[in-house]
Amino acid sequence: MSAAAAGATTVYARTLARLPLARRLLGRVLHLGYRAIGAHRYDEYRMESVCGAHFAVLPTVFNPRSTRTGAFLASQIDPGPVRSDWDVLDMGTGSGVGAVIAARHARRVVAIDINPAAVRCARINAQINQSEDRVEVRAGDLFEPVAGERFHLVLFNPPFLHAQPRNPRDAAWRATEVAGRFAAGLGAHLLPGGMALVVLSTFGDGLQFLRQLDHQRFRWEAVAGRGFINERLTLFQVTV
Repeated sequence: MSAAAAGATTVYARTLARLPLARRLLGRVLHLGYRAIGAHRYDEYRMESVCGAHFAVLPTVFNPRSTRTGAFLASQIDPGPVRSDWDVLDMGTGSGVGAVIAARHARRVVAIDINPAAVRCARINAQINQSEDRVEVRAGDLFEPVAGERFHLVLFNPPFLHAQPRNPRDAAWRATEVAGRFAAGLGAHLLPGGMALVVLSTFGDGLQFLRQLDHQRFRWEAVAGRGFINERLTLFQVTV
């Protein structure tokens, strides 16, 4: 890692640092309260609204609103940097929120998820939002389903916790080696002048993604952020 990259990582370590203990404890209380009243219903069918679009959320699929990160990413690309002649890759699409919102502006969107329920869910939501002609949903792990393809923009709302997932739903939160594999594969899937937008959170070890991007000699900068009582989200723009 260069001295400049090390310095930048140190700066953004503060951005991604965990929140003060009192706020983390209060967030935990709120989290338990949501579970007690049934608001944390990941295994039920839900309908959510994000950026004026409607999304069905199937059991085991990452909810873009209750988990915040999906809605936050969508809000940054509508309106945002997506151009009408761009091809976009939505990595770990979940309910398809990033793909559907990007399809409002892009020429073509490929959405990928390792969870079969998420693949079905994203296809349903592309139809609900009349974007199935521009959104193609594929099943697979990271870049495997797009071998040999390149994109103007890659979106990634990654699992933040470095741990073995316990079930398909848990894979949206926990994974091993994702940061390194994503950074290692990204360059081969970006068109010249292309970029990635990656959401990181104080909820997990976001710094591992920055370190892996440094290792692969990518440039990155924080372009947007949003704070909550128990979490801080940061959107990073990654370029070659």
